[in-house]
Amino acid sequence: MRFVKMHGIGNDYVYVNGFEQTVGDPTAIALQISDRHFGVGSDGLILILPPANDVDAHVRMRMFNAD
Repeated sequence: MRFVKMHGIGNDYVYVNGFEQTVGDPTAIALQISDRHFGVGSDGLILILPPANDVDAHVRMRMFNAD
């Protein structure tokens, strides 16, 4: 899985481009990837996705916190 990890103001998240990749079970992946001892280490996972059909936007974000 390709990702980018970004941090600022005490938080860090792993971002995945949902335009190019599919994350099968984002809840489980968020828990695994967020583990600071056995994973990348983060506060959670954010998927950058295409917008919903009824919204005039460029992207949509789905956020999965580690807790």
